[in-house]
Amino acid sequence: MRHSSVISRRVAAAAVSVVLASGAAACGPEDAGAKGGASGKAAGAPQKGGTLTVLNSEAQSDFDPARLYTSGGGNVPSLVFRTLTTRNREAGAAGTQVVPDLATDTGRPNKDATEWTYTLKEGLKFEDGTPITSADIKYGIERSFAAELSGGAPYLRDWLVGGDTYEGPYKGGKGLASIVTPDARTIVFKLKKPEGEFPFVATQTQFAPVPKAKDTGATYEEHPVSSGPYKVVKNENDGEHLVLERNEHWDPGTDEERKAYPDRIDVKSGLDEAVINQRLATSSGADASAVTTDTNLGPAELAQIGSDRALAARVGTGHFGFTAYLAFNPKVKPFDNPKVRQAISYAINRTSVVNAAGGSALAEATTTFLPEQKAFGHTPYDHFPAGKTGDPAKAEELLKEAGYPNGLTVTLLHSTAQNRLTSPEVATAVQEALGKAGITVELDGQEPNSFNEKRWSVKDAPGFFLSRWGADWPAGGPFLAPIFDGRQIVTNGSNYNHAQLNDPAVNKEIDEINKLTDLKAAAARWGALDKKIGEQALDVPLFHPVYKRLVGKDVKNVVISDWTGVLDISQVAVK
Repeated sequence: MRHSSVISRRVAAAAVSVVLASGAAACGPEDAGAKGGASGKAAGAPQKGGTLTVLNSEAQSDFDPARLYTSGGGNVPSLVFRTLTTRNREAGAAGTQVVPDLATDTGRPNKDATEWTYTLKEGLKFEDGTPITSADIKYGIERSFAAELSGGAPYLRDWLVGGDTYEGPYKGGKGLASIVTPDARTIVFKLKKPEGEFPFVATQTQFAPVPKAKDTGATYEEHPVSSGPYKVVKNENDGEHLVLERNEHWDPGTDEERKAYPDRIDVKSGLDEAVINQRLATSSGADASAVTTDTNLGPAELAQIGSDRALAARVGTGHFGFTAYLAFNPKVKPFDNPKVRQAISYAINRTSVVNAAGGSALAEATTTFLPEQKAFGHTPYDHFPAGKTGDPAKAEELLKEAGYPNGLTVTLLHSTAQNRLTSPEVATAVQEALGKAGITVELDGQEPNSFNEKRWSVKDAPGFFLSRWGADWPAGGPFLAPIFDGRQIVTNGSNYNHAQLNDPAVNKEIDEINKLTDLKAAAARWGALDKKIGEQALDVPLFHPVYKRLVGKDVKNVVISDWTGVLDISQVAVK
């Protein structure tokens, strides 16, 4: 179960990386997260043609489906790599659904969800016109197990029978027996245990087909064979400059999700975030038809844009399943005392924390660990009601009951990175709020690597620190299990169960929910479990980030789903 936690941590880290410089991650027109529609008031219906420019700070490196770490198939990657399933390309909550892509449905489980069967659509072709078969998908997954192609989502190492020892097809040429292809259009996956959320995993790029005859190993990323609407015609400096053009063998009749309006996609990376936002705002020349997939607007930029109605109309809002929170390690005194943890829960001033995170435009206060979306199973609760600004009197009362009538002194670990999640500003807001309740907080700021090493360590984890979590797909499983499943406690590596909770009842409920293939029923159970765990005050949920991005003035049909919280590049038009 360790790998599952690694996955969610990586997605959280990826989300954080785009938050660091500009405060959030999202894109699209104003209110598109709820309504969808065209951005920037660009006139006319979206049409095919033109070039879409993508201005990014980070390069689209490792452009190999085995090595990419994506959710729902990714953004730019999903233009080239189709997968068995994908995310629903619609705005808001509708976009949290998993839908068929190369497959005819989202998968057919056996009775206990330990076996999943998929049938491929007819007429699927690679960019060279050759048919896509189930053997190509099997091979694409198998090569992702090779050490030289590491980096992708490792769920299948845990889930597939034999996945934990398989080393890929390059060593001995052997396949993985738990992936069966009885014919060219059928593929069957045999799992170690029930996994009702398998259709979500099948959205990862590791499920993209790869023709064995065209596999060039570590250099495949230079020209991966396309199964999507675009093919790679240029890949310079490991994804720093990526040019995509139409794949003439892509049949839109087999693909209900990707609109593929532009004729060409020109991805330029290595740019300064401030420069990207300035270019999008000015929208001169090709920049009028530009977007960004990794650069966000911060408080200062939003304040400037707020006075310009035309610019404000080109700013979109999105929500991704992500929570910033205070973590406790109950193995360290005085946090072994539930009343101390409760006192801190009451003392927190979420208004000041939200302000430190960039203000209400970029952060939404929360008292629940699960994000406030139905797909996650969000169930409202506030076990320690202290209003918007905290209840220091109630906190002092609990401290007295805990044996600290004169207050106490604690140390709070935080990062020195200016990410407005685990940063000095948020730590200072916590310090000030707790000080009003008689809790003196000494701040311990560490550079990001040191900060992460400490908070992810079982041996050296402090008792009190800022943390964050994001899920690989919009469901409660990848959100709660890595944090509260006792079997995922890692003693010799990165551990994300900060509270080191190992409650048999919690572990059992996680297993029972994982058996469910009815995702609505599963969501309700995840929400109930979140509420139950919350009673123990093992963490203090602080806020969920809000993501905002700007697009060029001629960009149309921007769609933002609650799965990613950002512009879906497959829907964008520039004419």
